Amino acid sequence: MNRSGGGARARARQAMQAQVADIVMDLVLERGYEETTVEDICAAAEISRSTFFRYFPSKEAALFGASADAGERLLEALVARPEGETAWVAMRRALDPLIEQYAAHDERVRRLTRLVVTTPVLAASHREKNGRWQELLRPEIARRLGIDPEDASDPAAGAVIAAALGCVEATLIAWTSSDHEQELGKILDRAMGAVGA
Repeated sequence: MNRSGGGARARARQAMQAQVADIVMDLVLERGYEETTVEDICAAAEISRSTFFRYFPSKEAALFGASADAGERLLEALVARPEGETAWVAMRRALDPLIEQYAAHDERVRRLTRLVVTTPVLAASHREKNGRWQELLRPEIARRLGIDPEDASDPAAGAVIAAALGCVEATLIAWTSSDHEQELGKILDRAMGAVGA
């Protein structure tokens, strides 16, 4: 009984975080990041400041709330890839669900990506997130490369992950820079193909 109560609380918390994150994205896209305050968010979400900070440590965390567990989902997709794939191909294919998620919210994600690229504090948060993902993915990529995940002196796993995440960033910049429709997966293929070549 206690466990199901804990599960219900966790689901309620996740639902509230998702709802607030959605409100934050709407406000930021409408007003701009710097112009949107925590007070604005609380008013729109009809919550107190203390409730906001119970769910999120900062405005940036709330804005990126919808993608908070994307690193874990990326790792799951990577681990599920066939054993015969190279680390680079496995990374590319593991990125498919993330790319599909971006593409599903086409115009909102384009606008948010433009904002992230042009807002220094958001660009810094994005780089921190990539750093966390690198640590998360390193053991699996190292295993696929046949190297010891504990050996920090071997740069191979880190290089594969950093290059792949750099390709994702280049893909999103190219995608948001163009006014004509481009398929996100194809842009990523081109980016990763250039590095893989």
